[in-house]
Amino acid sequence: MKRAKTGRFEAATVGGERLRAFIPDPLPPRPALDLGGGRQRLLESAVLAVGRLDGVSTLLPDTSLFLYSWVRKEAVLSSQIEGTQSSISDLLLFEMQEAPGVPIDDVAEVSNYVAALDHGIERLRGGFPLSNRLIREIHGVLLAQGRGSRAAPGQFRRSQNWVGGGRASEATFVPPPHSAVPDCMASLERFVQSDDDGLPVLVRAGLAHVQFETIHPFLDGNGRVGRLLVTLLLCEAGILREPLLYLSLYLRRRRADYYALLDRVRRDGDWEAWLEFFLEGVRVTAVGAVEAAHRLVAMFADDRRKIEATGRRAGSALRVHEALQARAILSLPALRDRTGLSFPAAASAVELLADLGIVREMTGRRRNRLFAYDRYLAVLSEGTEGGG
Repeated sequence: MKRAKTGRFEAATVGGERLRAFIPDPLPPRPALDLGGGRQRLLESAVLAVGRLDGVSTLLPDTSLFLYSWVRKEAVLSSQIEGTQSSISDLLLFEMQEAPGVPIDDVAEVSNYVAALDHGIERLRGGFPLSNRLIREIHGVLLAQGRGSRAAPGQFRRSQNWVGGGRASEATFVPPPHSAVPDCMASLERFVQSDDDGLPVLVRAGLAHVQFETIHPFLDGNGRVGRLLVTLLLCEAGILREPLLYLSLYLRRRRADYYALLDRVRRDGDWEAWLEFFLEGVRVTAVGAVEAAHRLVAMFADDRRKIEATGRRAGSALRVHEALQARAILSLPALRDRTGLSFPAAASAVELLADLGIVREMTGRRRNRLFAYDRYLAVLSEGTEGGG
């Protein structure tokens, strides 16, 4: 549905260049959204898929293992959209205080993303509302170190920014002047926290994401915070008990459509076209996560059977196998500490797993060796290959 522009333009100046900055109208859209027909079916399919994802805890022997890995996959993907080159393996090595295969700033940004999500979820579970204060806190954690650490972490911007182009005059989109950001974000906060407009939670999340990206309230990190906002909204509403839904892979694969639809909302007020894209992304993403969980459960069981078939040596090897399900890359000292085995027993067990083709030694060194659960890493790495 075309509603004409969803905001107004205001003059702004950057470096002597005159710009037209866009100030969005408050949500919800006017006239009201048309959620009938095919859109209603899309919504129902997305809700069903998210429900199945939320129930993945009944499938997994330990949901925390899947959550630990899935959060890190999202951190890699969301950061790749912003230009980092880190992989899952790089992040796991960094967390072990081992040297990753990419510049340290890249992997530090990914690690910050994990910390920012953890902070947001912990605050929500403590009863703190999803608010501008929490959004600023999350941003502060996200930009605590690395390249964005000088971009006013935890503070709404106090200067004009723009999207696209090396200079303001080349921008593809100019967000509101910094003087309008507090009011725009206050309006968004009221919308996020409202519960009297009859909008389904998934629809509210889709609208809030676009509004946040349009306001672009920070000097850096807007894309990552905007993607996190969707997951946090679903968790606060109780649609998800654990933060398992992430749209970064879908958005990266359909980046041109994503940006075109954001522009279409701002230019024509066509929120419905955006919601069709968003709800399909939610459905595809949730289905993919459930399928990945099924595959991991089957893979762990298959490898366990291989280990059990080795006879007397199986006991120690099974303990090492369980440790590698929790962390897909580990050193021998870490395996010893996590399993309670002696160093020789842990070394013998991991050699057995290597002989079975379950793990691979990564370094080629005689000392300080690292062992990777290769098939597990392969599942986690799907879609992250090739960087941004």
